Amino acid sequence: MKAFAVQTAFGLDNLALVDRPDPTPGPGQVVVRVRAAALNYRDLLIAKGQYGRGPQLPRVLGSDGAGEVVAVGGGVTRWKPGDRVVGCFFQNWAGGPITEAATKGALGGDRDGVLAELVVLEEGGAVAGPPGLSFEEAATLPCAALTAWHALTAAGCGPGTVVLLQGTGGVSVFALQFAAALGARVLITSGHDEKLARALGMGAAAGVNYRLTPDWDKWARQQTGGVGVDVVVEVGGAGTLERSAKAVRYGGYIALIGVLAGPGTFNPLHVLMKALTVQGIFVGSREMFEEMNRLIADRGLRPVIDRVFPFDQTVDALRYLESGSHFGKVVVRVG
Repeated sequence: MKAFAVQTAFGLDNLALVDRPDPTPGPGQVVVRVRAAALNYRDLLIAKGQYGRGPQLPRVLGSDGAGEVVAVGGGVTRWKPGDRVVGCFFQNWAGGPITEAATKGALGGDRDGVLAELVVLEEGGAVAGPPGLSFEEAATLPCAALTAWHALTAAGCGPGTVVLLQGTGGVSVFALQFAAALGARVLITSGHDEKLARALGMGAAAGVNYRLTPDWDKWARQQTGGVGVDVVVEVGGAGTLERSAKAVRYGGYIALIGVLAGPGTFNPLHVLMKALTVQGIFVGSREMFEEMNRLIADRGLRPVIDRVFPFDQTVDALRYLESGSHFGKVVVRVG
């Protein structure tokens, strides 16, 4: 089989299409023929050696893939050859609270990922995709969609809730779709007016260009009569957390899920004085994934895909993701 792997050193220039032996499933495992893989900012960080301590090399990248089961190992009862499945980001987190053990075995990090023609998954590390979605659409769900879903449901998002979203990348666009489906009012920021227009067309109540209005925290409070929003889905990290804490109401909730804005400083006094909850959201469990898929199916939601690249242009797809030009998800069609 062919796979995209970071070889002996980090950097996109060291990401290459390589030949690997076809895998065989062990007990409790399945082999999936990957049809599509969706890219995440995490993939860029891993390829560059900027994600934690970095994986052991060589490493096949990619956490988000969809395809068909082609072989099952001993004792497998959940799946059979021919089943269409989507891999779980965390292969060992079936449900319940997150634990250190649950976070082990993340695809494309702790173990080889899905940017390959074939991938081995644990029997409990896959779900059935929502009916009617293409492989490309289903591949977008494991990380970005589930992170957005986990963030909003953990915050108790529902009718009467005001949610502030940052940017129009994969997580934020999914959060817009889910928050609207849950009955919340959505405010959104972007550095591009055309992207704001698209977000408004998808159900956002108001949007602001943060390049033209850098004090978007004040804008968010103005949109709520000075009170502040109930929930912020924080994708920037330290570089934007200060403004998020100012934008949220007293007793509000910040779902911390990303570090896109780079380094910065943060004064925890806002958390104390406003009694804020700042919750780290690290993707989600298989049970959460299945719950999210039920809502997607019930509401007829379709993932927003910006571009689909052929498999041999995976490096170009990652560079496009890095450019920040996308609205929604960037996908690679594998087979």
